[in-house]
Amino acid sequence: MPAQESNKVVTLQHPSGATAKVSLFGATVTSWISNGIERLFVSKDAILDGSKAIRGGIPLVFPIFGTKAHIPLPQHGFARNSYWDYLGILTDNDEVAVRFSLKDNQLTKDQRQSWPHSFRLVYTVTLTATQLKTYLTVKNEDSDTMEFNTLLHTYFRVKDIANVSVEGLSSYTFADKVAGGATSVENRDKITIAEEVDRVYQDVQDHLQLNTGDGQKLMIDKSGMKDTVVWNPWIEKAQGMGDFGNEEYHEMICVEVGSVAQWVHLEGGQTWTGGQTISIA
Repeated sequence: MPAQESNKVVTLQHPSGATAKVSLFGATVTSWISNGIERLFVSKDAILDGSKAIRGGIPLVFPIFGTKAHIPLPQHGFARNSYWDYLGILTDNDEVAVRFSLKDNQLTKDQRQSWPHSFRLVYTVTLTATQLKTYLTVKNEDSDTMEFNTLLHTYFRVKDIANVSVEGLSSYTFADKVAGGATSVENRDKITIAEEVDRVYQDVQDHLQLNTGDGQKLMIDKSGMKDTVVWNPWIEKAQGMGDFGNEEYHEMICVEVGSVAQWVHLEGGQTWTGGQTISIA
């Protein structure tokens, strides 16, 4: 069976043995196993009862990034905190895919008042032997223009953050959220992590490489997403999060594709699509 739904989790199964799991809460991908290796990180302390966003996997950020004073929504919006509809399975050649949908009429009254737009989101998760593809389509069902941010907040599992590096961001401008949003230009060919890192790299190329430190390389190719966030909470912030183990910062890195530095403007009746393909080198 290529896909099955159980206890509000959809499991994709590929003939190669690769698997992926997606929670209907947030349409959050919570597992991706390829070549017998789990590629995504989910905290051992993650809350999985639907009371808050899942700490790990690939939470889906929409329609705001962070918090916005003029838009009274929870941090990173409502998409990762909402139950999505499962639309079913698609198969094409060597791919197994599932789709999920979220509409404005599924939101709470407060959410609809805070972001009063008519919309439809369709999220497609596709599994192959060596790839995971996650793509979001946004349709503006209003007549007026809609503005939004979106991001795929991907948590990658690594054995030791000290040996991890990200390539492909050299020479790009970034906003350093640890330094209060100060901007700078990246001068390293390989970005390594030795302290808290929370950087929004702006308008960057579509191809990145994550070296996981154990001889494995993951290629991240984005489409329709202008920016990339690199995040690791490090010691102090890890200790301050109730749904994240104190020492788990050693075991993860977030490399997140999105459009967050500027608003995406979508005219009434129009559709926008963006996402990523993660490949095992």
